[in-house]
Amino acid sequence: MIIKHAKVLEENGTFSERTLYTEGERIAEQGSGQVIDATGLYAVPGLIDIHFHGCAGKDFCDGTAESIRTMAEYELSQGIMSICPATMTIPASQIAGICQVAGAYQSEKTEATLRGINLEGPFISPAKKGAQKEDHILAPDAGLLRQWMELSGGLCRLVCIAPEREGAMTFIDEVKDEIHISVAHTMADYDTAMEAFRRGADHITHLYNAMPGFTHRAPGVIGAGADQDHVYAELICDGVHIHPSAIRGAFKLYGSDQIVLISDSIEATGLEDGEYMLGGQPVTVRGNQARLADGTLAGSATNLMDCVRFLVKKVGVPLGTAVKCATVNPAKSIGIYDTVGSLTPGKVADVVLLDQELRIVHKIHAGELV
Repeated sequence: MIIKHAKVLEENGTFSERTLYTEGERIAEQGSGQVIDATGLYAVPGLIDIHFHGCAGKDFCDGTAESIRTMAEYELSQGIMSICPATMTIPASQIAGICQVAGAYQSEKTEATLRGINLEGPFISPAKKGAQKEDHILAPDAGLLRQWMELSGGLCRLVCIAPEREGAMTFIDEVKDEIHISVAHTMADYDTAMEAFRRGADHITHLYNAMPGFTHRAPGVIGAGADQDHVYAELICDGVHIHPSAIRGAFKLYGSDQIVLISDSIEATGLEDGEYMLGGQPVTVRGNQARLADGTLAGSATNLMDCVRFLVKKVGVPLGTAVKCATVNPAKSIGIYDTVGSLTPGKVADVVLLDQELRIVHKIHAGELV
């Protein structure tokens, strides 16, 4: 395939007008075949969502291949081509079943590719559980994690912990070379978070949310992560979870190389307002807000491409930076950047062509026009 005259996103987040080639399933130096005139269009990598729970009426915690497929088909329709869905704080036996189903799952070209599992629960703090169910919270357990990793066939990419919990630092020491560790749903202060990052944690789950706020005397997890060059910080840019000013502040604190855009979407995403479920708890969705009965935010009802649009149109982040945070950075943060995340020769040919209003014009997934 030959994509001519596109404004191609480069790895550093800038655009250059050039011809993009694909050969088979890969980006190529040169090529032949179908020609697409992309004059006036942006060519960006397929987006990568490393933290979402569901969409299109299905949830990853359903634990079925059917649910994964429905979710993956919806994600691809929105230009999201690689997914790493998240579990919730549910019984350990259910997490084991989810890992087993995901490990055996075979992605098809008509859907986003399943590239990982994000274990958001159950090693979190009850004090900052958010929409997670307290009944199933557990202390960090390396043996249990390794069981899930084995059942998934190596698909577990990210595990969340509250580092202030007893045994958390030992847990980090044990598994830091086997999986990426994210500080999440935590009451950790600055010193505790810094210790976790020094020991090997390299990620923060939905920055600002489910953690103490950033203040000048108690910078907490937010300040600790900003003081570490190796830490990636997730941001939910759905217009609900974080004020635009705080989003701009996060970019100033962390820089565009460390921000990972996520959707944190739930099963209601792509559907009408109504009553839904998340981690065994009822959720009411009105517009782009999803809340538990007590008013607690319960994920989002916004897909990742819409988060990119919000970041550009409402927050004022340049398009190249916004897309980089939804492609390059998430791929690096879970260790799949050698395969996807940029339009570099040799990588999978996942390409989205956007017009000036950021509407999808064409989708090319694994070298095929969708």
